[in-house]
Amino acid sequence: MTARLDWQATPTDSAVRAPGLTVRDRRFGRGEKRARGIDPVAAAWFAALSASFPRGEAMFIEAVKAHRDGVPDQLAEEIRDFIRQEVNHSREHIAFNRAVEEAGYDLTDIDARVKSLVGDTLAAPPIVQLAITCALEHFTAMFAHEFLRDPASLATAGMGDPQLWLWHAVEEIEHKGVAYDTWLHTTRNWSGFKRWRLRSIIMALVTFRFLRNRTTDAVELLRQDGITGWQAKWRLFTYLTATPGILRKILPSWLSYFRPGFHPWNLDDRHLIAEWEDGQQIADNPPVKAHASGPATT
Repeated sequence: MTARLDWQATPTDSAVRAPGLTVRDRRFGRGEKRARGIDPVAAAWFAALSASFPRGEAMFIEAVKAHRDGVPDQLAEEIRDFIRQEVNHSREHIAFNRAVEEAGYDLTDIDARVKSLVGDTLAAPPIVQLAITCALEHFTAMFAHEFLRDPASLATAGMGDPQLWLWHAVEEIEHKGVAYDTWLHTTRNWSGFKRWRLRSIIMALVTFRFLRNRTTDAVELLRQDGITGWQAKWRLFTYLTATPGILRKILPSWLSYFRPGFHPWNLDDRHLIAEWEDGQQIADNPPVKAHASGPATT
């Protein structure tokens, strides 16, 4: 694959093309009582992520919709499917968050914090909202890549079906270029340097705010589990940077966002989608084992 320079890139370039988007309308964990996490640190981190998704994904939808007029036909179709996927993700994480609360956690302060942050973003100029969406979509794509590459990293999260996170991850990878291609179309008359400068500044700011707020939320949930102070912060830090160390693992991909010519599909990880789908087909249609028995009779 050839990289597309910021000042050359357009969403209709054929150098990097995304897979078709598939809207998988699935539901997880309905009617199931969730227990607290096997690992309270992992449970806190995943609950903190999930608590941010419904409002965050609604923001992504609005940011992309505001710039969809006049986009190429293929991108318009991708935007429609992107919206449908994100609506389904929001629905499932609302159900997940409700189950977290039923397990005894209070998400009130966390939701208020997310609401305030989303409000700040929606008060920004539309092009800034789109740049923020591109940066956060890169975060979700990086996490999705790691979840699918190593599903075992989800094993200790507890409080839910790991398939929720893998299903979400598959669709995040599928649509990881949609907001960015919308950005390229919207800024097609900008200089390459102007485009690179704004998206780089926004990514730096988004990274600071994302890590600060998600760790604040996770520490709050750990406090509700009786893990407080430096013990909570240290355990969360080691979980994120050492074992399983998702922040350490995504660092190269995060740095790639600052490269002139970056595009989400410079990393072609469609094989992770195919591997998950193959696993789903096996789960849905398990092979029939032959029995060692005598000759069949009629």
